[in-house]
Amino acid sequence: MKKNNLVWYFAAALFCLPLCVEAQHKSFSTQGFWQPAGKPFSPEVHEDGRITFRLRGRDVKQVQLLFGEWNVKPQPMRKDSAGVWSITIGPQPPGVYAYLFNVDGVNMADLSNPDVKAGTEVYGSMVEVCGGKPAFDQWQNVPHGTVHTVRYVSTALGKPRSMRIYLPPQYEAGPNRRFPVLCLRHGGGDNETSWTQTAGRADVIMDNLLAEDKTRPMIIVMPNGLTDGSWAGGSTKEGMEALEKELLQDILPYIRKHYRTLPGRENTAIAGLSMGGGQAYVMGLRHLETFAWIGQFSSGLLADESFDINERAPGVFDNPQAVNQQLRLLWTGCGTDDPRMEGHRRLSETLAKKGIRHETLYTPGGHEWTVWRVQLHAFLQRLFH
Repeated sequence: MKKNNLVWYFAAALFCLPLCVEAQHKSFSTQGFWQPAGKPFSPEVHEDGRITFRLRGRDVKQVQLLFGEWNVKPQPMRKDSAGVWSITIGPQPPGVYAYLFNVDGVNMADLSNPDVKAGTEVYGSMVEVCGGKPAFDQWQNVPHGTVHTVRYVSTALGKPRSMRIYLPPQYEAGPNRRFPVLCLRHGGGDNETSWTQTAGRADVIMDNLLAEDKTRPMIIVMPNGLTDGSWAGGSTKEGMEALEKELLQDILPYIRKHYRTLPGRENTAIAGLSMGGGQAYVMGLRHLETFAWIGQFSSGLLADESFDINERAPGVFDNPQAVNQQLRLLWTGCGTDDPRMEGHRRLSETLAKKGIRHETLYTPGGHEWTVWRVQLHAFLQRLFH
């Protein structure tokens, strides 16, 4: 029996040998890997500013395009024989736009487009329409700064955190030169990356302004304005106080130690949008010994009729003359279609009645990034002069 088993073993081995040899000689090929790029599946931006959006969904019953961030009107998409839904809109003016697909009642990002607006969640996809001359918030062939990601431990929150830091192109050009600092805060549901994503583009806006000599070179610090993972925890009194300690005890000392900064309140500014605008306004007014420039864009907290600055910064406006002497700029802005607009008008009227010198800028749009990019663009031109 053992002899017969041995014979069968060698017979089987001889039978498999050609197959093994054949397998060993199969080679990997990259033929066909590199081919000319075709047109984007979705979104496809046409030369005349029209945009075509597509979604594969043979078994889907209905798809709508939700284009924009404010007063969005669903637009029905049509399905072809291959099961591809599509719609072409526009032409759209040059700019950066957000959008979503509503697929059988469920909102979703465009899975064919890697450019997304994200924070505590993915809010949607982004598409850019370019014109003949790039706009103030679009990439231009100018000297560019750099954006650093810095990690640290927040003593106030007791956990690791990160922040983004923009350095102007002049930073590397002059090893002995020092720069003023702007602390720029994001809105609810966003994070420290939001101002440098496609939605915010603070670095692009700054590069373009510097190339036109319309602002001073500065370091922009963009921290995380959330506290507990919730959408707007940084708006509560307790949350804001913790973030204030983090800013004063961790963030600014780190910046002063590791980067070439100009000292003093005259060279330190704070600003933000929505939730971050309320943070900037309150923190700045509570610490006029640190900040001489304060800006807020579309803050909901400040637009609330029940808001009382004395509850967050007791007695800050009791001596308007002293405040005016300390503040180089107090800026407040909002989109004219934003529900917060009326509250911002009241805020401006209150400041005027108290004799507090301030500047306002109301721009077309709602509670959206198109407004905040315009606000930042204007605010930066007023800083550190």
